[in-house]
Amino acid sequence: MEKYDYLIVGAGLFGAIFAYEANKRGKKCLVIDKRTHIAGNIYTEKIEDINVHKYGAHIFHTSNKSIWEYINQFAEFNRYTNSPIARYKNEVYNMPFNMNTFNKLWGVFTPDEAKAKIEDELKATNIEEPQNLEEQAIKLVGKTIYEKLVKGYTEKQWGKKATELPSFIIKRLPVRFTYDNNYFNDLYQGIPIGGYTRNSRKDARRN
Repeated sequence: MEKYDYLIVGAGLFGAIFAYEANKRGKKCLVIDKRTHIAGNIYTEKIEDINVHKYGAHIFHTSNKSIWEYINQFAEFNRYTNSPIARYKNEVYNMPFNMNTFNKLWGVFTPDEAKAKIEDELKATNIEEPQNLEEQAIKLVGKTIYEKLVKGYTEKQWGKKATELPSFIIKRLPVRFTYDNNYFNDLYQGIPIGGYTRNSRKDARRN
């Protein structure tokens, strides 16, 4: 180890960029990872000419122009806007939950009308301090949206009842009272053309 200035555990975004910048400054780095590949959770591999995100889709997003310009030196990014939809039986709804969602559910048109509808549903539950994911979700978006668009998906994803999951899991759920289907608020968003690990080799050393 004496020939290295830094031992970096984890070859994800932070570890890889730290090693890159340290090396530019004349430092020698040893990067190790328990996985057999680099890039951590953003690892992509080409399968039948499709860039597959092995650990789920990762969209790079930031509102910091300098960060965006810095990361673009490594790859060309597309302009991808994440605007997912949710299907409930034969109905399709916009996510994150926004005025388009509320309008289709309740026929409301203004933020005040949507907030009032959510508040009415919340009052009927007597939830003050959410104790689990189900209660937290109902407090955020009301019972109708929870039962149609949150409950089934969440329980399938986690393999547990929503009442058995901690409330903090759902706190980051975006809820917007605008007619904007963009999942993120950040100015710069995209996915590297060719994937995050284009031209990489599976040469990470096992931990």
